[in-house]
Amino acid sequence: METYELFKDLAIIIVAAKIFGILARKCKAPQVVGEIIAGLLIGPSMLGLVEQTDFLLNMAEIGVVLLMFSAGLGTDLKELLKTGPIALLIACAGVFIPLLGGTLLYMGFYGVSPWGSEEFFKAVFVGTIMTATSVSITVESLREMGYLKGKVGTTILSAAIIDDVIGIIVLTFVIGFKNPESNPGSVILSTVLFFIFAIVVGYLCYKAFKWIDMKYPHTRRIPIAGLALCFAMAYIAEVYFGIADITGAYVAGIILCSIKDSNYIAEKMDTNSYMLFGPVFFASIGLKTNLESIDSSLLLFSIAFVIVALVTKIIGCGLMAKLCKFTWKDSLKIGVGMMTRGEVALIVSQKGLSVGLLTPIYFTAVILLIIISSISTPIILKVLYAKDKEA
Repeated sequence: METYELFKDLAIIIVAAKIFGILARKCKAPQVVGEIIAGLLIGPSMLGLVEQTDFLLNMAEIGVVLLMFSAGLGTDLKELLKTGPIALLIACAGVFIPLLGGTLLYMGFYGVSPWGSEEFFKAVFVGTIMTATSVSITVESLREMGYLKGKVGTTILSAAIIDDVIGIIVLTFVIGFKNPESNPGSVILSTVLFFIFAIVVGYLCYKAFKWIDMKYPHTRRIPIAGLALCFAMAYIAEVYFGIADITGAYVAGIILCSIKDSNYIAEKMDTNSYMLFGPVFFASIGLKTNLESIDSSLLLFSIAFVIVALVTKIIGCGLMAKLCKFTWKDSLKIGVGMMTRGEVALIVSQKGLSVGLLTPIYFTAVILLIIISSISTPIILKVLYAKDKEA
């Protein structure tokens, strides 16, 4: 009987996620916002049609691994290496300032904790959630206005890609330090060893895939082998190096992003993700969010969380852009363009939940941040560029 219940749950999740995803797009919001709301609606907090189960948790974990693999595949490695120090500096500031701001915010609400305590790492993790940048909304807005290929647009795009890479590395360190048996030396050593392993094995895999791609171009065996590499790297990262599985999946995507059929692999991954694993993952965020536990204190924290997350990105990225000789107007555009949050923030939050660094009630703050940043960023960018035309 339990098997048939799974089919019912999946049917409800897929239909609800797609309906609300379409409604979200009609309202000019990211589709994932609709899928999260669908999870809230059908979950225990509201209608109670679907309960969180181990099966759905495992499906959501596969979904998050596939999303990070797709993110790696979508990385333009040549552009990333070509952007030079400016995008890197802006990305570093865009990670450090929100990380610091989020940590201080949590400590301001729940007290200062000593280094090494669980509360200290929870505070740092709140800052880690704020480091992620989802540039897709910004890219679409700049493309519509015809500014994507300008100096500001290119800088935002490059800095956002580097930003996510640094954010994943920060996540890896935070999770590693959280382990009570770990020490700074072992965490740093295991992280360095993993990336050395990833470079060596990645180069060999890249050569092998390049040869297969030349011999059997555009065949289904390439995405199948790519999917196997994704799961293998996720497993190796987690089991042998103590690194987050999503880091391994992201690295697998980076390894394959430069082969000719990388877009073909990404298309096949998107089919799986779009039809099944993606909706289950984003709906599971809603399923985990307990609205009944929201009180005035949590609501106040959520509002402060959104404000700090938006302002610290603008300050960090904007001031660094100014130091890199951009004008004040362009620096503000870069800061605003970098403040959107999306899938990566949710992925980081999900990982924090699985390792005990986050409780489900804080998903409310993350969801609120994604909705507000996704709506406000395009509006503010249009206002800033409109002022340029008036001038």
